Amino acid sequence: MRPATATAAAVTTLIGVGAAVFAAGRYAGDIALKASSGRPLPGDPRLTVHATGPDRVTLTRSLASLRPGTYGIEGHGVHAVVGPVLDRVPHTADTVVRRLERVEHGELEPGARVRLTPELHSGTPRSALGVAYEDVEIPGELGSLPAWLVPGARSTWVIALHGIGTTRRHPLNLVPFLTHRQIPVLCLSYRGDEGAPPPPDGFGHLGDSEWRDVDAALRHVVRQGAKHVVLYGWGPGATMALRAAAGSGVRDVIRGLVLDSPVLDREATLRNLAAAHRVPGPLLPLAVRAAEGRAGLHGDLFPQAADPAALSVPTLVLHGPDDTIAPWEPSLELASRRPELVTLHTVRGAPHASMWNADPVRYEEALRRFLTPLL
Repeated sequence: MRPATATAAAVTTLIGVGAAVFAAGRYAGDIALKASSGRPLPGDPRLTVHATGPDRVTLTRSLASLRPGTYGIEGHGVHAVVGPVLDRVPHTADTVVRRLERVEHGELEPGARVRLTPELHSGTPRSALGVAYEDVEIPGELGSLPAWLVPGARSTWVIALHGIGTTRRHPLNLVPFLTHRQIPVLCLSYRGDEGAPPPPDGFGHLGDSEWRDVDAALRHVVRQGAKHVVLYGWGPGATMALRAAAGSGVRDVIRGLVLDSPVLDREATLRNLAAAHRVPGPLLPLAVRAAEGRAGLHGDLFPQAADPAALSVPTLVLHGPDDTIAPWEPSLELASRRPELVTLHTVRGAPHASMWNADPVRYEEALRRFLTPLL
């Protein structure tokens, strides 16, 4: 082959490889941003139901099925709730037995394929908890945002913001705790959720644009009589709370923040989401850049919202080292740099956005101590 021909062939090959790598990176970035609400988190394994009894269920043995605490389990047409692992119950080496708390709908049968979820409830506040509520529609910049309003006598309200892979049903785990204290709770569906407007580009932005729906919710509850508001978010919902506290035109009514598994390092979270989707390691940096570019994520605003210096209200952070989606090191830094405002409650053995599930008693005690002075 002549030198010029060889050079041209090499260049063509490099261009082809580069285009393939770019395409693969763009695809990886896309799937990192498409962890839509109501669908399992990437990386959560599917488990097989091996046997059931009146008060127990036998599942495939894995790190997921051995998690401490109480979780929902979802499969085709079924939603149930499982409690702690029953160590003393006979089982095979490749299975684990957990207490079966209840089956909310469907039938939990041997052979069913299920996933664990932090959402315990599958209905509305009334059908799931026997709690009165109102369906409300909040005017947002993209259209109407459906929400559940659980009334209470307090003038300090809670706006609850679910995170990746869950829906407004996730905050129902905490509604009994909050309503017992007469705190009104607004469980918000925001852009991308079922019944809410889709994002214009079809992607989730990890709170970078969704926070504007929180701003709309804040304005709504102020019109409804709220004097103060505590923003309570999980994962990107926590980031949305931070962004609203920094940028909302009515941020003066925000009295406190509760941040469960907050996404404080966007690049690390995008990388973890892509890795959970089994994107090859060499493509992960490209996947992060592709995701940020494809969704138009603003590199300057996200760090600004997560900057400890930007905090101005009391903040409770609930997080732990076993979160494989949102790393907890930034939460440690946030607490260490603003100890006068930030309280960190550490939960071990809990996956992303499941801090309450792993240890509800200690979680609710930390929440009680934080909220009491704000009411």
